[in-house]
Amino acid sequence: MRPESETDLAEAIATANGPIRVQGGGTRGVTLDGDVLETGGLSGITLYEPGSLTLVAQAGTPLAEIEAALDAEGQRLAFEPMDHRGLMGTSGAPTIGGVVAANVSGPRRVSVGACRDFMLGVRYVDGTSTIVKNGGRVMKNVTGYDLVKLMSGSWGTLGVLTEVSLKVLPKPETAASVLIDGLSDADAVSAMAKALGSPFEVSGAAHIPVGLDGHPVTILRIEGFAGSVAYRADQIAALFGGLAVRVERDADAVAKGWRWVRDVEAFHGRPGDVWRISCTPSEAAALATNVGAEALLYDWGGGLIWARVTEGTDVRTRLGLFDGHATLVRGTGQAKFQPEPGPIAALSRGLRQKFDPKGILNTGLMG
Repeated sequence: MRPESETDLAEAIATANGPIRVQGGGTRGVTLDGDVLETGGLSGITLYEPGSLTLVAQAGTPLAEIEAALDAEGQRLAFEPMDHRGLMGTSGAPTIGGVVAANVSGPRRVSVGACRDFMLGVRYVDGTSTIVKNGGRVMKNVTGYDLVKLMSGSWGTLGVLTEVSLKVLPKPETAASVLIDGLSDADAVSAMAKALGSPFEVSGAAHIPVGLDGHPVTILRIEGFAGSVAYRADQIAALFGGLAVRVERDADAVAKGWRWVRDVEAFHGRPGDVWRISCTPSEAAALATNVGAEALLYDWGGGLIWARVTEGTDVRTRLGLFDGHATLVRGTGQAKFQPEPGPIAALSRGLRQKFDPKGILNTGLMG
């Protein structure tokens, strides 16, 4: 199914006789039972007001089209959504609806927030085939944030997005990265916390135990006006006097390096399952040790761990109880999402029953 309008989508859901697998660009490798419903027929930017920092687009609009329109006006999606294709070995084109549905947020989340924090409004068709509008199309008219945020990260289980409204931000004039070589995982997490807690506005903090040269490297990003970036980069470097510190000031090299982090390029084309572990940064190094991964990458100052492990490894058992959750991003044979505690699971089931009483939207994805 590939509806060309919101009305067509509502009809497709109303007449469905079984499960529906909602699919945008098909870049995340999600496999579920049911008839595929592609959102690509609902495409196009319907409103863009650079002066108001707002953009409205249909859910099937390719992310590349949106980023090109923003770039032409010196703006961007500040939450920095990753491109899953290299990690998942998929093709297709990521869509803005898929980004919102999965709440895809990159390294800059540590400083500006997640995708859901930039959502102004949504339109969607729920499991009863009802067309629902919530929120607004510009900042001054926004209401109902709670439902807007609920749809962000619902993975198509509550409704099929047809249109999203987003706040956008100006692109910075330049960027630099401060790199610290040779830190252990625990020391790197402490260094990232120190940098993020400084007054120098760090917009990215990552650690790679085995970098491109085979050695550990911790990366801290600074963005903004050229003079400010130069000053702040030097001040951040000075915080770590006595360590092996260097500053990368070439903006293109900085952008390339953070794409490498954002898209977890170190895991591309490598065998094994890939897990995404959200945790308290202070616990990150110990948790990573428990996982026993073949490769690791820390992002969000240690609040996010990417782990590549031997196929079939039960990472959740190795982690035990901790303040966070583990998501299976690439691999089979285990639940994609962390099982929820009883009360939260009951609440989640109640929401899905309300939004999708027939139980047909991405059935089985959330348990």
